[in-house]
Amino acid sequence: MGEVAAGIRESLRPATVLVSLAPKLTIAKLTDLLGGFARIARMIPNAPSLVGCGYNPVAFGEALTDEDKADLLELLSAVGEAPIVAEETLEAYAVLTAMGPTHLWFQLYELRALAESFGLRPEAARKGLTAMVTGALATMNEAGLSAEEVLDLVPVKPLGDAEASIGEAYRTKLTGVMAKIRP
Repeated sequence: MGEVAAGIRESLRPATVLVSLAPKLTIAKLTDLLGGFARIARMIPNAPSLVGCGYNPVAFGEALTDEDKADLLELLSAVGEAPIVAEETLEAYAVLTAMGPTHLWFQLYELRALAESFGLRPEAARKGLTAMVTGALATMNEAGLSAEEVLDLVPVKPLGDAEASIGEAYRTKLTGVMAKIRP
C-alpha cells in the first residue's frame, strides 16, 4: 500500500476527497501514508450496488466538511444505501455486507436450479426464490419472534442435520477472515 500511496500523493489537491475501499487501513494510517493528507473517507462496498441495492457503510475523516460528506453521500446514493458508521465497525461490515452475498449466493443458485429441475419455469423459480428470501428476512426481523421460534416455524428441515456443521463453518471461516482484516 505504501507504493500506491506514494504514487498518488502528488496528485492529491486541497479539494480532493480520497475514498478508500480497503479494509484494515484506517484513516489515520492512510493519512500517514499520504504524507499528512487527511481528506479521507473509508467505505465498504457490496456487490448489490451493481443494481442500486447496495449497503455501503462509510466513515468520514475529521478533515472532511459537512459539505464534503453531503456531496459524497449524494454520489453514493446512486448505488444504494450509504449509512454513516463508526470507522472501527467497517471491518465487521466487510464480513457481513461486503462478503455476505457470497455466503448465500451459491445456496440460492442451487435452490433455483433445483426448483427448475422439479418443474418450475425459470421465471417462476426466480419469483418464488425472491419472495421466499424477502419473506424470510421480514420474518426474522419483524415477526417479534426469537431465533429459536423462527427456526421452528417450518416443521420439515431437509438440511437440519447439516445446520451445526454449516454454523461451525461460518464461525470458523468468518472469525479467521475478521482476524486478518481487523486493523
